[in-house]
Amino acid sequence: MNHPSINIFVLNWNGRDLTMDCLKSIEQVNYSAHKVYVIDNGSTDDSVSAIQKKFPQVEIIELDQNLGYAGGNNAGFKKATQSDYSIFLNNDTTVDPDFIAPLIQPMAQNEGIMQTAPKIYYADNPNTLWFAGGNVNLFIGLIHHKGIRKKDIGQFDQITEIGYATGCCFCIRSKDFEGLGMFDESFPMYGEDVDLSLRLRKNGGVIQYIPKSMIWHKVSASMGGGYSISKWRKKFIGKMKLITKFTNLFMRPIAIIVASVFGFLELVVTILFMIIRKN
Repeated sequence: MNHPSINIFVLNWNGRDLTMDCLKSIEQVNYSAHKVYVIDNGSTDDSVSAIQKKFPQVEIIELDQNLGYAGGNNAGFKKATQSDYSIFLNNDTTVDPDFIAPLIQPMAQNEGIMQTAPKIYYADNPNTLWFAGGNVNLFIGLIHHKGIRKKDIGQFDQITEIGYATGCCFCIRSKDFEGLGMFDESFPMYGEDVDLSLRLRKNGGVIQYIPKSMIWHKVSASMGGGYSISKWRKKFIGKMKLITKFTNLFMRPIAIIVASVFGFLELVVTILFMIIRKN
């Protein structure tokens, strides 16, 4: 039986050890018709040479400079050999050997399903959920993971339609990704994944969360992962861009005000977490 072809894109920027751990897990996947591309975003460490030596079967697409998440993935996608499906995967993840097939199956059976996302756990707390679907409410600037920091006791084991797929890992038909115009490179590192999903939904597409596909993400479960003023600022800018892009002119001023209030509260929480972490 011929399986649909899959390109797996792993974006790297000075993340040699993380990327090599990710590639080591991909070596174990039980899906033959896949090709792995490491998109190197102008790294200045020895990522490229180390990966070439350890994983000669992996194709490395070297970029001259760091183009960010959106720009790097777009550039790599355009340089790769065309495939039926594309999986975009963070380099700070490891994957279950069977994570590919469940992501493809719904799209192979239904053209209306245009994007799928796996169940994602914290790597340092392997039975604690990081992502079991995504909610988006631009009126209040809410972009939230379902199930985050909850123990997995089977409560998120049903395939469900979701509001967006996280850029940490998702699968999409290559023709659909290209047809949507790929990632919007104007986003400042956060929001480009939500933007892609919202454009997809605007075009009538459905996004599904697939619990049988599992990966593990190396973020801190205890502190929520990477609290910083810089991260908050980029997320806030991303939310404002999404509101401007996807809300109507009548609701936009109200949405900006409400989202700004919630954004200020998130900033307060961020500062409190930073103080707690220092102490």
